[in-house]
Amino acid sequence: MKKYSTQFWTVFIIGSIIFLSGWFAYWEVKNQGFESLQRLLGLVPLPQETKTDLETVMYLADAVLHTDGKEKVFLILFQNNLELRPGGGFIGSFGILKVRDGSVVDFSVHDTGNFDGRIPSTVAPPYPMQETLHIDSWKLRDSNYAPDFSENAKWAETFYQMGQGQEKFDGVVAVTTNVLTSFLHVTGPVTIDGYPGTYGEENAILDLEYQVEQGYLKQNIDFGERKSVMTVLGFGILHQVKGLSLTKKYELFKVVLDDLHKKDIQLQFQDEILQKQVSASGFDGRMDDSWKSDYLFLTDANLGSFKTDYFMKRSYAYTIDLSSTEAPKATLAVTYKNTTPVQDWFAKDYQTFLRVYVPQGSYLTTVTGAAKDPVYGTFLNKKYFGALVHVPILTEKTVVFEYTLPQDLKREWYDLKIQKQPGLNDVPVTVTIIMKDGSREEKQFVLNRDTVLSEIKN
Repeated sequence: MKKYSTQFWTVFIIGSIIFLSGWFAYWEVKNQGFESLQRLLGLVPLPQETKTDLETVMYLADAVLHTDGKEKVFLILFQNNLELRPGGGFIGSFGILKVRDGSVVDFSVHDTGNFDGRIPSTVAPPYPMQETLHIDSWKLRDSNYAPDFSENAKWAETFYQMGQGQEKFDGVVAVTTNVLTSFLHVTGPVTIDGYPGTYGEENAILDLEYQVEQGYLKQNIDFGERKSVMTVLGFGILHQVKGLSLTKKYELFKVVLDDLHKKDIQLQFQDEILQKQVSASGFDGRMDDSWKSDYLFLTDANLGSFKTDYFMKRSYAYTIDLSSTEAPKATLAVTYKNTTPVQDWFAKDYQTFLRVYVPQGSYLTTVTGAAKDPVYGTFLNKKYFGALVHVPILTEKTVVFEYTLPQDLKREWYDLKIQKQPGLNDVPVTVTIIMKDGSREEKQFVLNRDTVLSEIKN
């Protein structure tokens, strides 16, 4: 496995954890103490969510800056959401970050393709990986298959240990490629010596994919060095970050905070107090197993081994009928549009395993538009319907689920919680409620974070 003193992803991990903590709280925590900043925060008139988020940032800052001389070790999962998975994206690599009292002691990056060769082929892959990916066992690169990050973090650590990994982790952090776009949105485009083009907010992800898969061949770069562009780009972004004005640094802070709410960054810590605070802000990627009213959580697993999610467009339309004397009836229409212009090394026909998580006790009556008959299961007090979906290039496909909800959801007051899949942003959603008297209410919104229907302002 190859080890680097500084790597491309260091910029984004440190940016997401230490930079995030540092630019807003670093000097206050370091010079005046954690308690003084907490007291100050209590006096500032801010919305409760903002206060909670800032308290979490302070906890993160304190945990990283003050380790009492002990080394803290974190497992970093790099998730490429151009190849979407339920936990965020295909895990092409992982990092091991070691910090002590605010300083980076060591950071190494490992290719999961290489590391997985050390893992015994003893764990059967979950459905339908064996049929679609043609693999005989489940390993680290595919481990983020659950809608709950704590579950994915446990599996990642399990596979790491199965691969004879020696570290014991104080926490697990997952980051999607959207964080790169977030940084470039604030820093502006980056030009790097020795490589063609300029890496900006709009084109960086696609251009990087081309460089490491195709471009390096034309530049006579060895296969083992094809990802060196990431290191150079990381230095370029870091250089621009250091030169940002205070206003721009605060803008970057807000952008990274937004990435946390979008689950493009997910956090899991062994420290129970720190994890409780992270959970209070919703930065833990947790599936809500305690919600008692209507519920939806849709997850896609791109099982086509290509980066077709770059071109995929989605929308959700959900109708709930409360007018019947029987159990409420729900209709969910999931529309996919594959805008891939031509099949090549990057993208092709789309193949996804869609799972729809609904209240326990729901009953599926029909599904249309799926490639195979649906499968069923339960997870964290929720039921799911699973369907394999094929969407050829330049086509549109709508999958429709019709099901009944538990009778006890038919109350005077109806509400719905929709949780968002990590790595998947900007999904248009339409919710239509047919009330007891037959009247209709409709709400439209863009799903960029977990959303409760009653909290949406018209």
